[in-house]
Amino acid sequence: MYAVVKTGGKQYRVAVGEKLKVEQIPADIDSQIVLEEVLMVAGGDEVKVGTPLVAGATVKATVVSHGRGEKVRIFKMRRRKHYQKHQGHRQNYTEIRIDEISL
Repeated sequence: MYAVVKTGGKQYRVAVGEKLKVEQIPADIDSQIVLEEVLMVAGGDEVKVGTPLVAGATVKATVVSHGRGEKVRIFKMRRRKHYQKHQGHRQNYTEIRIDEISL
């Protein structure tokens, strides 16, 4: 059984037991969270697609860790104008483990 959930402005295909890095969620490590924005649930031959959400469907997950992604380097330059700008960015993330998908 798998589901498509929306969190942090992105959509993820999840199954029970998977670990997933999502946008940062304000929750403690080892706490359980509930993802209620479920767009689709599929298991076996049965597929339920929401309009836009599947009514009554939830995905329960456990927060494994918090961290920061790899650095993305930004370099801006204007030719012949002696303008160069260096910048970096590291995005915060939360790693979760999917425990249960329920309808």
